[in-house]
Amino acid sequence: MCSSLISKYNVAGPRYTSYPTVPYWDQDSFSVSGWKESLQKSFKESNATEGISLYIHLPFCESMCTFCGCNKRITKNHKVEVPYMESVIKEFQLYLALFEEKPRIKQIHLGGGTPTFFSAENLEYLMTQIFSMADKAHDVEFSFEGHPNNTTFKHLSTLNKLGFNRVCYGVQDYNISVQKAINRVQPFENVLQATENARAVGYESVGHDIIYGLPFQTIENVIHTIEKTIELRPDRIAYYSYAHVPWIKGNGQRGFKDSDLPSAAIKRQQYEIGKELLAKAGYVEIGMDHFALQTDSLYKAQQTGTIHRNFMGYNSSKTQVMIGLGVSSISDSWYSFAQNVKNLEEYQSLVEDGEIPVYRGHILTAEDLIIRKHISNLMCTFETSWSDDSLYFKELPDVLSSLIELEQDNLLELHSNKLMVTEKGRAYVRNICLPFDLRLQRKMPETQLFSMTV
Repeated sequence: MCSSLISKYNVAGPRYTSYPTVPYWDQDSFSVSGWKESLQKSFKESNATEGISLYIHLPFCESMCTFCGCNKRITKNHKVEVPYMESVIKEFQLYLALFEEKPRIKQIHLGGGTPTFFSAENLEYLMTQIFSMADKAHDVEFSFEGHPNNTTFKHLSTLNKLGFNRVCYGVQDYNISVQKAINRVQPFENVLQATENARAVGYESVGHDIIYGLPFQTIENVIHTIEKTIELRPDRIAYYSYAHVPWIKGNGQRGFKDSDLPSAAIKRQQYEIGKELLAKAGYVEIGMDHFALQTDSLYKAQQTGTIHRNFMGYNSSKTQVMIGLGVSSISDSWYSFAQNVKNLEEYQSLVEDGEIPVYRGHILTAEDLIIRKHISNLMCTFETSWSDDSLYFKELPDVLSSLIELEQDNLLELHSNKLMVTEKGRAYVRNICLPFDLRLQRKMPETQLFSMTV
């Protein structure tokens, strides 16, 4: 890849799991009552046809991974499991009180933290309680994040019997020096066993998460990790760029120096080599940072145009309503976003008092909704169109003018009513989205808010 392009476009930018992005949420116009109203409206519009999605945040980890920017609580005390589950169940009950009918759950994702910190018995209890209050939709997609070191056959079989059909394992890198630097030591044999167990139980899709750009990580490390991953042939591979955001309070990115990280040029080379190896092995690039075999539902969703992206990542189908349960979880009604409090004790206290534990959010304007569609299109299908008047907005000519330089660099093609990202430009899709991000363009940050795009 051209080093001049890397230097030119390696800027701080969002990953666009939402628009507007969290730092640009309008707190002044947000209220919990407004959030509830938008959720009720969206639920009425979509529950019967689409169902809803649930994201359940399980924040506990036994040790700190130093690459992690997620909300977590480090503890070896497993007595925290039951009280936390009871809070999640009560929070779901608070949401149910807003609806006139039972939700039809289409998607579930258990994220963390480390969901398999919880025992299989406790996960069964949690999900059984959730399902007792809601119906399951047809063709569900229920998934969870598994740690290869502690995901047992019992975890897998218990959740599978409850309808879970997808599991993703955090692999990151197989080189021991990199694993030690990020405090995530897990032998290949553990990943092999966890993958084989999932297949033996009957999971439809097994995913592996790999990260490039980690401290002390070389190109040779990446090649080795990709080759070992191909041996196991997971159905999906998330091949993420390490997001270095040590300024965010509470994350674990403190165990190494900036100088220990690969340069932007090396990091991009790591990605391109990994992408080439995956393509040779039959993996197809899906959206940003994701690859799938042609037998996987994510690939089929891209082919049919039903692929969707939200705070749970890429999904093979869309639901208008996504309810986030648990500390720090984010909910999405399509018309608004709402985030739960980040402090564990505050979260549990609010739920115990019968309050939905939201502390901030954003009500989308008419303009926001149009921009959201364009950015979602670009992130999911690498193209967007304004041939429909409903997708036109008055600043569009200015946005298109600011994209001309990217077109001259052969990163995209501009047509009279359409934008298409080129194969070369897929690595820069975050940069292509930036001109559409009107809230960011109108108020450029004075300090760095986002990770680098390369």
